[in-house]
Formats: sequence, C-alpha cells, structure tokens
Amino acid sequence: MSLLVSPIVELYRYALQPVAPFTWLGLPLSTLDVVATIRLCVALRQIREKLWRDHVQKTKTVNAEKGTVALPEVEQRSFVRDAAAVLLVVYGGEAVTCPALAVPPSFMLSGVVPVFYTAVQAVVEKLPYVPTPAFENEVPLAVIDGLSRAYLLCNLIPPLVTAHSSPAINNNPWTLLITSLFTANAGFFFINVFSFLQPYSLALTTPTEFLPYGWTTADLWCAPLITGLYAFLTHAQPFWAAAHGVALGFLGYGGGEAAKAVAVDPETARAICALALAGLFATRAAKNFAPAAAKPKTKVQ
Repeated sequence: MSLLVSPIVELYRYALQPVAPFTWLGLPLSTLDVVATIRLCVALRQIREKLWRDHVQKTKTVNAEKGTVALPEVEQRSFVRDAAAVLLVVYGGEAVTCPALAVPPSFMLSGVVPVFYTAVQAVVEKLPYVPTPAFENEVPLAVIDGLSRAYLLCNLIPPLVTAHSSPAINNNPWTLLITSLFTANAGFFFINVFSFLQPYSLALTTPTEFLPYGWTTADLWCAPLITGLYAFLTHAQPFWAAAHGVALGFLGYGGGEAAKAVAVDPETARAICALALAGLFATRAAKNFAPAAAKPKTKVQ
C-alpha cells in the first residue's frame, strides 16, 4: 500500500508549493491550482463545443422535417457568459453552503483566484483548437481529476465545518457530508439549470441530476463519500473516530473500542482518497470513451 501512497504524498507536496511567476507577485498559486484551472476551463469549452455540434445537427434534422416545433436559435457567445459559467462552477457551491454556515465565502475575502480563473478562461477561449474528449486523453487526465478533486474534498471543504466556532456544527457528521455534497456539486447544478453551456440563450431546464438515474452520477455521490472516507481515516470528528474503532472491531482488530483506532496521517489519507477518485474517474472514462469492440467478420462461403 505504501508503494502506491508514498508517491502520491510526495506529488502533493510538490504540487502544492507556490510556483513562479506568481510567487514574484506575492500570489500563493500552486502548480495544482494552475493545472486544475486549465483542466476545468478546457473541459467546459469541450462541453460547449459538443453541445453546439449536437444542437446544430438536431436543427438540421428538424428543419428537414415538416410539422415539427422549431428549436431555439444559436446565440452568439460572449466572454462574460462563459467566464460567469466558470466562476459559477467554482463558487456556486460556496454561495450555497457558506451562508448556511455563517461563514464568508472565499471569493469575498480574496480576488486572486477568481481573477486567475477569468484570465485562464480568456486564454483558453483564444486557443484555435482544443482536443475532443477521447479514450487516449481522458483516461490519463483522470489522474489529474483525482488529485484536484481529492484536494477539494479533503482540504478545502472539511474546514468549513470542522473549524467552525459552533460545537453543534463542527462535531456534526451530517453537516460535514451535506456541506461536501452541496459545495462540490451546486455549481454544475446551476449551470445545467440555466443552460449556461448550451449554444442558445439562457433558459430554465431540468438539470442532469434530476433526470432518471441522475443521482447515480459519479461526481454527485463521490463528494460526500470521499469526504466521509477522509474524516473516517483522520478522525476529523468524534463520530468518525468511534466509527473507525467499531469498524476495526468488526474486522477483528482493536476489540471494537474507538480509543484503539489510530488516526491516519492527513497526507496519507488524502493520497488514499486521490487514488480512489483516480480509479473511479479512469473507470468512467474507459467506459464512456472506450473504442467499440470490433465485430467479428462474417465468413463468406
């Protein structure tokens, strides 16, 4: 296990160090921040371009038929709309959970990260081409997705609850899980509700999460699962320490006493969560983008 976890721990230590040229300006942006920002902006552009192609093709099909309802016309894209979509993905969850926890959201305390996301979005939009999602690029990128998502679910979201001044909140496991669920997913929920990525004008629509079996989306349920796993391993709250002891007792270790359950080092726990997420995302990418199996040739007599 250590052979898998130790490289991830060291990779995090390197990737979380502030990187030049941002350090020259006194900006605490790390390699992981830069990579995750570029990944998100490129992914959103890929989704927009796919939705545009699908809408144009559907429009051609509908126009070729008679007696059908006209589809919305394609609207000229604006930078403000696309930048707002990126910021909504990043901060939409905070905008929901922080007021509920009586905590100021991060974008109200510093403008460094919002401005950085906006600048990267401007650069990505000027690129002449971005690759189409495919098996060859999505499976390797699943590792980056796992690292960045684990950092969000293990280091950025839990302190909103565990460092809260109210004992009714900082010791509540339900608050921790629901905060993770909403903070990680509300942004994409909002851009789907308002059709931000669609090629036509903004309109209310049923989000993917509310469609049949939408709750099975990996991004939706992995947030509370991974945050819970990290809390379970690190004993972030008394409930998780007790649960760890009970689990060890069930497996025949520690006699079922929570006091005998030793908390895992936070860096190691985060690496375990990153491996789990990378495996989950790689499996999803392989399933969604795997080349179709070649059909056996029919023998001709």
